[in-house]
Formats: sequence, structure tokens, C-alpha cells
Amino acid sequence: MDTEKKREIIMKHYSNPKNRKLPEEEGYEKVNTANSSCVDNLDIYVKIENNKIKDITFMGEACAISISSTSIMINNLIGKSIEEAYHYIEQFESMVSESSYDKELLGDANAYFDIASQGHRKTCALLPYIGMKKILENCRKEK
Repeated sequence: MDTEKKREIIMKHYSNPKNRKLPEEEGYEKVNTANSSCVDNLDIYVKIENNKIKDITFMGEACAISISSTSIMINNLIGKSIEEAYHYIEQFESMVSESSYDKELLGDANAYFDIASQGHRKTCALLPYIGMKKILENCRKEK
């Protein structure tokens, strides 16, 4: 993916992020993801029913990388089972760690494929995924 295409994807999801709002009903798990080295501070709300991610929303302030990464993650995880979501997150983590990964599965998240070379930006891109893993781990423990 060329630099211009990556920039276009990131700015599209930063300017018009998916589900940047508070949940409109009850039944959401909430997790805060904050980066101690910058302004990134997001609350992620996840609704899981029958082992499937029914909805994800978020609120807070963060840089373009964190906001766009959150939006892309939401786009790719709604409707997935807990296990499918874990697999997606593992593939994203492999990509940003410069390991082999499933490019087709990640879709727009491929815009972050070379973020490992920018250590501080890597944390920004991973922030929503860290929060999602916490929620998914809580769901696994409850079973």
C-alpha cells in the first residue's frame, strides 16, 4: 500500500470515525484506554450477546492514529464472535510487530503495516486493541 493510500485511509477514519458516540442503551462493557505518554484517552464500549460482538462505540480525545485505528477496528469487529475478534486482534498485533499476518483479514488496518518503525505511533495504533482484549478476556472468564 502506497503512502498516499495509507494517508487517505487514516484521514477518512479520523475525520469521520465509525461509532464515535456514547451507547444509546444498557448492556455495554466499558474499558478506558489511555496512553501515558500523550493525550490519547478513549473509553470503548462493547455490547456482546450470544458470543457475538453486537456493537462497539467510543468516546474521548486522541491523535489521528488512535482515532482512526479505533474506527477501523470497530468496522472490522462488529458482528464477529469472541474467537474471531481475538484472531483479528492477533493478526493486527503481528502486523505491527512486523511478523507474518493475514493481509486480507485486516482490510483498512493494513494502513498501519509499517508503524513498527515509529515506536510512539505503534502504541497509538494498538491502544484500542489493548482495550478490546481486556473486554474479550472478561467475557471468556465469565463463561
